[in-house]
Amino acid sequence: MTTLSVVLITGISGSGKSVALRMLEDAGYTCIDNLPVRFLHEFIASMREDSSKRVAVAIDVRSPGDLDELPDVITALRSMGTQLRVVFLDSDDETLTQRYSESRRRHPLSDRISAGGTVPSLQECISLERELLDPLRNQAHVVDTSGLIPGQLRTWIRDLVQADRSPLILTFESFAFKNGVPRDADLVFDVRCLPNPHYDPMLRPLTGRDQPVAQWLSGFDDVCAMIDDIESFIRKWLPRYTEDTRSYLTVAIGCTGGKHRSVYVVETLGRRFADHKQQLVRHRNRPEFV
Repeated sequence: MTTLSVVLITGISGSGKSVALRMLEDAGYTCIDNLPVRFLHEFIASMREDSSKRVAVAIDVRSPGDLDELPDVITALRSMGTQLRVVFLDSDDETLTQRYSESRRRHPLSDRISAGGTVPSLQECISLERELLDPLRNQAHVVDTSGLIPGQLRTWIRDLVQADRSPLILTFESFAFKNGVPRDADLVFDVRCLPNPHYDPMLRPLTGRDQPVAQWLSGFDDVCAMIDDIESFIRKWLPRYTEDTRSYLTVAIGCTGGKHRSVYVVETLGRRFADHKQQLVRHRNRPEFV
């Protein structure tokens, strides 16, 4: 008998939940948006009797009144053996502000927290939303969508839900320090101290996945030593993270532009950890890799 698989999409308004839900719908999931928390148990129970075995539900601050009950509901469902994967989408404030400006939509909390005819600012709404949703972050895999194009987010969500939930999903992610550290990072390693292919005119247009760049970087002892040290650290502490009942661990590798060094290191670590079945490799600043 096939086990019902449930993906719960939540997170900050404007972070891409609609994009994620549409991707899951295209992948054959039965999807429902803005489900009140009090109906989640009933909905999942009803779907167990349905022919569909893959379900996606979006719940966020639009859910009236009972959002604070969601962490306990998630814990209860998991204790009953429900295969429930929670994905928390987030973005930095600058990205959220830009997206609201482009869409010209009101924040869903605008009307709920207005007082005396005074309309709250977008920043006030975002801050309150973060406070309301903060208890969910510890029960979810956090995906920082800042700077991502929709195609990247669709690919990341697709790869995430295709990975088995147990044991821990290990993610290696490259990024550019000039754009800030990703909010979804659990461990961050800075490789800006390594030799930079950017200063070689022949290598500059390429990326860390191209053979000439990989061959150039692999010729430096410091590059090899850095990768060895990162691998050693992760192999030593990965069992402890697993014992801590984590479902996800995101290792972020950063360089200046997120094009050469961090990409090469992430690709190399991905190959070295090929023995870890539940592994994802992604590159935040390289949309052409989608």
